[in-house]
Amino acid sequence: MKKALVIGGTQFFGKRLVKNLIDSGWNVTIATRGRASDPFGDNVQRLIIDREDKQSLEAAFDGEDLFYDCVFDQSCYSPQEVKDVLDVLNGRIGHYVFTSTMSVYDYGTFKQETEYDPYRYPIELKSRREYSGIPGYKEAKRQSEAVLFQLGNLPATAIRFPLVVGDDDYTGRFQFHVDRVKAGEPIGFANPEDRLGYITSEDAARFLQFAAEEKLQGPYNPGCAGDLSLQELVDRIAAASNTEAIVITPTEKESTSPYNVGGSLSPDVSKAEAAGFEFRRLDDVLDEWIGHYLQK
Repeated sequence: MKKALVIGGTQFFGKRLVKNLIDSGWNVTIATRGRASDPFGDNVQRLIIDREDKQSLEAAFDGEDLFYDCVFDQSCYSPQEVKDVLDVLNGRIGHYVFTSTMSVYDYGTFKQETEYDPYRYPIELKSRREYSGIPGYKEAKRQSEAVLFQLGNLPATAIRFPLVVGDDDYTGRFQFHVDRVKAGEPIGFANPEDRLGYITSEDAARFLQFAAEEKLQGPYNPGCAGDLSLQELVDRIAAASNTEAIVITPTEKESTSPYNVGGSLSPDVSKAEAAGFEFRRLDDVLDEWIGHYLQK
């Protein structure tokens, strides 16, 4: 039986990942702060850790001699946190699947994996508290990938997710747009022509497991093929709700879109598709989730 360690994994698509692994016959251990409940009962083992405290990892894994066929890192926000896991579990990881982000790229559309090279990026070990805002988030993920690929000395995959949508999205970012358009309330976009890529939480979880089972290595862009401008998104919502989208320049926080990420970001998913994974169509995904939130 394959053994998986899921660091994080009690929210959003991490929860789907854990369920999928259990259903596929994996022996699963989840390592979290222990602050959020999970629905997995006796189907998982649980460890309590604090990603910002290496000693908590050492204590959690003290006396544990298990070899993990795959570590799924869902909760890393600094290069130091990757380094700590690699140090504590040295020699006990068969494959490391890291949840990264399209934010590692400079802004643009149809970004390819080669446009950010973590194998050559200069490393600066810092904690998550030394990164702030969107620029800090981007750099933290770049650095985390760099540590994994340059210092890990083990098979590893970085999954660079675009925006994730699904009924388990606790962030409410997609729903924000549906609710405001439906209510006739304005939405603030810095640039309505910015184009973004998407993936469903179901596909996100499936691709993480796929990367482990197919032993993919290096960076991969998952997602629905294609992208959509912010203006096109709210126009699509307006058409479905028989209302009008009111777009303004951001002035107040309550009306500012959470999709204001500073520019366009969408993936070229051809590498992931060539590996044999089939993603859902963007049009189908948008229609489904617009309809879902209009009915809530």
